[in-house]
Amino acid sequence: MPILISELRARAKAEGFDACGVAPAKLPDEIAANLQAFIEGGNHGTMDWMEGTYARRASPDAMWPQAKSAIVLATNYNQGLDAFARAQQKSIANISTYALNRDYHDVIKGRLKRLAVWFAKAANAEVKVFVDTAPLMEKPLAALAGIGWQGKHTNLVSRELGSWFFLGVILTDALLPLGEPEVDHCGTCRACLDICPTQAFTAERQIDARRCISYLTIEYKGEIPLEFRKSIGNRIYGCDDCLAICPWNKFAEASHEIKFAAREDLIAPPLTELLQLDDKTFRAKFSGSPVKRIGRESFIRNCLIAAGNSGDKNLRGPVQTLSHDPSPIIAEAAQWALRELA
Repeated sequence: MPILISELRARAKAEGFDACGVAPAKLPDEIAANLQAFIEGGNHGTMDWMEGTYARRASPDAMWPQAKSAIVLATNYNQGLDAFARAQQKSIANISTYALNRDYHDVIKGRLKRLAVWFAKAANAEVKVFVDTAPLMEKPLAALAGIGWQGKHTNLVSRELGSWFFLGVILTDALLPLGEPEVDHCGTCRACLDICPTQAFTAERQIDARRCISYLTIEYKGEIPLEFRKSIGNRIYGCDDCLAICPWNKFAEASHEIKFAAREDLIAPPLTELLQLDDKTFRAKFSGSPVKRIGRESFIRNCLIAAGNSGDKNLRGPVQTLSHDPSPIIAEAAQWALRELA
């Protein structure tokens, strides 16, 4: 078995993964209890799927009873960009670093499938592959596998990769030697909690998604509450602040994966151009990008919030046009932006 694990790590590296670890396919009861408290407190907002899949999400073996081990893989996507500098350029759109090129689901799933096919044959085992699209809590598994630890912002942190990496999981019915769980290296630091523009963290390792800019700009489909609009600034898709501020990023190297390299047209796209995208041009521009999945309505809504925060009078023309948009959500956001720009 040690030889198999050694070859697994070597093949994972050859596929482009930057870390590989093994965890049990059963999570501690406290993980399920924390998830239940999160949902019962309404902190998941409109993400009803979290409540609907709670029973399976609580532990991998609840979703697949035959599962014995979880092979956890990490992929670096660090671009070396200054998230805070981009947030200061008010007339451009600030897109979260992970979404500046190809959809990571597509890239990582292909790698995972190839690795899983080899492992299934080598270990004579059954396997299932997951990339953030099933009721599976990857972060606790990754911590148990030794990939990193969950920081005070609830995201995973690695001493080698910092904050900038994706996770993928292969569940298997093979019983594998387990990795050594990573310990907490946050210490007294609370930079990630203090930097949050909307104060979404209610305590260490506790977040209210309803206040989170990533939730508001990606998952939430309605009119963004007025109390958060100024804090959103020019962030039109996600927010990197709590990741970017982490001191452990000083050890992280830039990703060598060309498919994650930031597209030049997305690093600092002018709001005036994005506000003029119709459904067809929006889909064309963001083809293959995770941004496409939120749809034009939410995207333009977000751009209008950014326009209202920009102070750029030159944006009043395209904003005025959108104030008559057939979508009431877009029209309302445009009218708000016009008032701010006035």
